[in-house]
Order: sequence, then C-alpha cells, then structure tokens
Amino acid sequence: MPNHTHSDGESSHAGVQHKDALYKEVAARLLAAGQRFTANRRTIVDALVNGDRPLSIPEILQATSLAQSSLYRNLTVLEAAGVVTRVITTDEWGRFELSEELTGHHHHLVCSQCGAVTDVTIPDDVESDLDRALSKLASRAGFELSHHRLDLVGLCSSCQLSLTTRAQLR
Repeated sequence: MPNHTHSDGESSHAGVQHKDALYKEVAARLLAAGQRFTANRRTIVDALVNGDRPLSIPEILQATSLAQSSLYRNLTVLEAAGVVTRVITTDEWGRFELSEELTGHHHHLVCSQCGAVTDVTIPDDVESDLDRALSKLASRAGFELSHHRLDLVGLCSSCQLSLTTRAQLR
C-alpha cells in the first residue's frame, strides 16, 4: 500500500525542504540525469518554491526574467530529472510544481472554468482510507499500486461568484 507523508491541510510548499537541502537534492537529481543545476534552473526552482500553487508558463515567466524558449527547455530537463511535475488542467495551460518527493504528498483542486489549480493536503486518516480503497480497486484489476495522484475538478470560488453574478443579472 502506498505510504504518504502529510501536513495538516497546508499548501504542499509548506513541506519544502530547507533551501540548501532542496538545492542539493535538485543538483543530485540533475547530475543523475547527466545535467547541471544552472542559474536558470535555480531561478525556475525558486519561482516554484515561492509559488503557493502549481504555476503556468505565463506565471513562471512573470516571476522570472527568463526567455520563454529557455523556460520551456529548462522545464523539460527539470521534468525529465524528476524535479518538476506537470499538472494537467482544463484550460490551455499546463501548470508546473516541484515533485512530491521534494514537497510532500498532496492533491489538487482544478477549476473546470478558469483552469486554476490549488494544492490541498487531506488529513492522514482520510489519506489512509483512500490508500486502502485505491489499493483494493487496483488489486481487483490485477494492478499493483505504488502511489496515487488525485485531482478534484469543479468550480473555484471566483468562478462560482461569477456564475452567481451573471445569473442575478438575468
């Protein structure tokens, strides 16, 4: 059964290792992939650490001084090295965050209207129940579960408010 480390409902970035330890781990992962931890890659890692949720390309560009082509190239390298994970959403932009091995296990709330993504960590007892249920489901299908990712899709509070306001104007 999967084993996850949780916090108590805070953003996944609350579990980010001390920056020196984080940089050492990122450098080690890049080295194992035959890459270096360059200044541009450090800039991207810092932007993701400072973000309070997974960030889109435009948001990372706004937080850094990188050229778009450099950002794409470096994100590809960081993703291949297991430093960064892409979060698929319902809009045209993928979002990026540091991998769970660096930040801690968490899930996402994904708005189906605007594509916003919010990190959410569920209580340990609920996570344990979820692990058991998913392991049982996987086992019935002859599948060995190593871990899970869960995205909850719905409407964020801003989009709910927007829909309510539009309905009231009719």
